[in-house]
This record gives sequence, C-alpha cells and structure tokens, in this order.
Amino acid sequence: MQPKKSPFPGMDPWLEDYWGDVHTRLTTYTSDRLQPNLPAGLKARIEEYVTVESKLHDEQWRHHLVPDVVVIEPYRLSTSEQEGSVAVMTETEAVLLPRDSEPPTLRRVQIIDTQNGNRVVTSIEFLSPANKIGRGLNQYRKKQREMIEGEVNLVEIDLVRTGDWSVAIDVGYVPVKLRGIYRATVVRDTRTDQCEYYAIPLTAPLPKLKIPLRPTDADVVLELQPLIEAAYINGGYADDIDYSKSPLLPLPKIIADWTSDWLKKHASS
Repeated sequence: MQPKKSPFPGMDPWLEDYWGDVHTRLTTYTSDRLQPNLPAGLKARIEEYVTVESKLHDEQWRHHLVPDVVVIEPYRLSTSEQEGSVAVMTETEAVLLPRDSEPPTLRRVQIIDTQNGNRVVTSIEFLSPANKIGRGLNQYRKKQREMIEGEVNLVEIDLVRTGDWSVAIDVGYVPVKLRGIYRATVVRDTRTDQCEYYAIPLTAPLPKLKIPLRPTDADVVLELQPLIEAAYINGGYADDIDYSKSPLLPLPKIIADWTSDWLKKHASS
C-alpha cells in the first residue's frame, strides 16, 4: 500500500501545527540531500541552538501550539475576584506550579569548509515561530546580521505564518504580489546588497533553491518539494490531520476559500 501524501501541490498549511517535528525532519533531510553533492572540502552539518522567547504577551504564540514549547495561559481574575470577594483557603500544603518553560532548541544546516579551519560557508535555516516573535526575533536578526557581515551565504526558508517578517530583505522591497504567506531567500556573501527571493504560493510545488558555496564552487540545487513530502509521509500526518477543521492559526479568507475548494477536489484522491 502506497503511503498517503498531502493533498496539496506544495506546502501543506496544516503542517504548521506540527512544526517542531516537521522542522527537525526538514533540517535533517536537507543535510542528507546536500552532503553527497558537495565538492571536496565541504561538509553539511546540523547545528543546534537555543532561542529565548517571551510568550505571554503575544497572542499569535499562544495560538501556535508546538510540541517542544509549553504554552502558559495568562492569569485572569475570575468574576468573584474582580468584585473583591475573598476565597477561603483550605489547603496548607505547597502546590507545585510551572514557573517557566524550557526555551526551544532549534536547528540549522551549516556547510563548513574542512580545509579552512571548519569555516562556515553557508547557513541554511528553516524559520520557526521562535525566530519570528519578541526576543527570539531580535536574537535571530542579530545572528542574521553577523552571518552576512561575516561573509557567510545565508539561505532562509519561511514556511510558518506565525510571527513577523523575518527574512533578510525588508518587506518594503518585495512587490505586494510576491509577498504571499511563505517565502525563501538567499543572500550571497559576494553580493550582500542583493537578495534572491523565492515566492512560495500554495498553488504550486515548492521551489528548487540554488545554494551558494565558496566563490570558486558551482551552486548546488536543493529541491524543497521532496523534503516536505517526505516529512508528511514519514511523520504519518495523513492519520493526524483533520482537514475539515481550520489550522490553529487560521488562513486569510481568500486563501481559506482556495484551500476549501482544493480539498473538496483532492483530499480523497
């Protein structure tokens, strides 16, 4: 029996609800795909890092539940408390309550030059909500600048809608018709004043990215569509996703209407 694929031709918006797992799979698959195609002296490695995030103030974060993040509901006074009534405490034992959650561990693919002190040549990042909100966004932008200023090729793939615009090109430079809900960018260390921008619509397969390496190397091509398909199948998401329900972060109306029509035609095929 053939494994069931996503009904969408490209990115599946419902996969955003499982981004912790999907992100890990995409990062691993990317490293595995690139490794045999890299020229001598270059290796693809997965780097782990921790991001610090303030979650309580941000409505978007509380609606984007991911497995590796504990979401804490902000405290609200009950009606009786607002009216000034005092509850009688009957318990005298200590109650153990969560004080904070562990910061999420994220991963990126780094292509290193083993012939040049393991210098990072290219960094490839699948953005997560933690890269796009609050302190995590500030942290990410700082690292983004450091990589570009340090002459590292930067590849960013943004397949989550939660949070702010985070890729290394100001949204104002991108034509409105190309902004969409997903995107990928490439900033080459040889031309940091330019950005290769890939619009990623729901209506088409994900693009093939040209991944820059050292100035003397030819680009390697990274096909995103097989990666997202493998993540869907290997994660068993056909058994978990209920397409009759909206994703946790609702789609804009025009896109929701399109997905509804598309699913009526393709969800059972």
